[in-house]
Amino acid sequence: MQLGVIGLGRMGQIVVERTLAAGHDVVAFDIDEGAVATAVDAGAVPADSIPNLCEQLGSEKRIWLMVPAGDAVDAALEELEPHVDADDIIVDGGNSHFEDSTRRAAATDAAYLDCGTSGGPAGADLGFSLMVGGPEAAYAELAPVFDAVATGPEGHDRMGPAGSGHYVKMVHNGVEYALMQAYGEGFELLHEGRYDLDLEAVARTWNNGAVIRSWLLELCEVAFREEGSDLGDVADHVAGGSTGTWTVQEALEREVPVPLIHQALAERFASRRDRFSRRLANRLRYGFGRHEVARKEE
Repeated sequence: MQLGVIGLGRMGQIVVERTLAAGHDVVAFDIDEGAVATAVDAGAVPADSIPNLCEQLGSEKRIWLMVPAGDAVDAALEELEPHVDADDIIVDGGNSHFEDSTRRAAATDAAYLDCGTSGGPAGADLGFSLMVGGPEAAYAELAPVFDAVATGPEGHDRMGPAGSGHYVKMVHNGVEYALMQAYGEGFELLHEGRYDLDLEAVARTWNNGAVIRSWLLELCEVAFREEGSDLGDVADHVAGGSTGTWTVQEALEREVPVPLIHQALAERFASRRDRFSRRLANRLRYGFGRHEVARKEE
């Protein structure tokens, strides 16, 4: 199969490399010429524009978008529009909102597959987990590529109609927030608790047979090994948050309680700022109990 890949960041390069490794052909484009050169070094054929990529793909185009969610997806689709028809297939492998994917599927002449992608840069070696929404025939047509990019045939599936792939990935990310929060709170208690513990040893022991073993816990083990049990100079700041916000918004609309995900999202936002509410609570304790007021360091 011949696949066009638009967007050659870390994840896009992995799509290129794994597709090539499975014996398929790749035509690659990115606005960053250096990224295109990296894909060419891996064995891809370069394209200098989206129209040029379409020219090289021929009459039946299979195109994988791996660009940032939002305006970049719409801009790429606008450029693709004159060059695609109902015989073509477009995959959006980014973290698009599922309602945007539904809209794009309805507006695009090509068959549109929204593909939630999980696994991060580790997917270069292991393969991704792919949650795909859209027409069943288009999904079946691209199964060989999904086999290559995912961990294998068990690493991908069609979730349902347009939007469902990114919907499942959205909820996946909400669950991820809650799991990270749970691990964080548990290890914080161990760190501040009554024993002087080697947290790398704790994580390693849990990872070998414990009920709560997981890849995230393996990453905890790596973090403590590399940073120490006190995490060294790692800052109290957690980036990201869009997919978790979408998950909580959807839960509110559907009247489904997700208190753990909601609290994890709130903690993530709280990590980014000097909270006025905490400052006020600090001062109020002086007002009612003459407790010492902690002041910022100059």
